[in-house]
Amino acid sequence: MEKEKVRLELKALIEEILPDLSDVSMDTDIVKEYGINSISIIRLIVASEEKFGVSFTDYELALDEYPTFGDLAAVIFDKLEKADY
Repeated sequence: MEKEKVRLELKALIEEILPDLSDVSMDTDIVKEYGINSISIIRLIVASEEKFGVSFTDYELALDEYPTFGDLAAVIFDKLEKADY
């Protein structure tokens, strides 16, 4: 899957899982701009695991691992790339 496709699919998932957010920027600080908290990021990660067929470790569930939604998309993309090998 291409990196841009991961970003677009994640953006759609964000709007589904976090309906209060609309027209999100993938490169904006998610805590300052959108008020994302630990529970919100875990909900999004769990939904991402299901949508993309990837797994996150307990350590990867921390909010500070993903300053932007783009950072989360990059981790998902890396996991998909590794799964292809």
